Amino acid sequence: MINTVLVVCIGNICRSPMAEGLLKQALPDINVVSAGLGALTGQPADPFAIELMQEMNIDISAHRAQQLGRPIATAADLILVMDNEQRQDIQRLHPATTGRVFRMGELAKFDIPDPYRDARTAFENALQLIQRGVEAWVPRIRALR
Repeated sequence: MINTVLVVCIGNICRSPMAEGLLKQALPDINVVSAGLGALTGQPADPFAIELMQEMNIDISAHRAQQLGRPIATAADLILVMDNEQRQDIQRLHPATTGRVFRMGELAKFDIPDPYRDARTAFENALQLIQRGVEAWVPRIRALR
């Protein structure tokens, strides 16, 4: 049963806040949180991420980055990451998560590149990939609800 979904990227200001916003909208009855492996703790989401999500009527302006720690990792029923390296890092740092960590693009076998400090087009590309991942995961998460 999936009650809590954790979305992870590196800084927790670009990709994972956008994914968190989309998943919260699609799965209002599920607890969705995000964190970073090297979080810029306390920082808001990147202005491009906030802008793109506002264009989709999703407000992530209150988001503040948080570091991935054991309590957050072990509380999650499903952990979605942006690439295989992140999956390996989480499983190495938090062995109890093994079997619960998957790429956002797992089902279509793609990674989501980090748009940090890049142009808006990089954020748009990342968001499109995140949307594809969310569309693939939502029915599976609902089925395990």
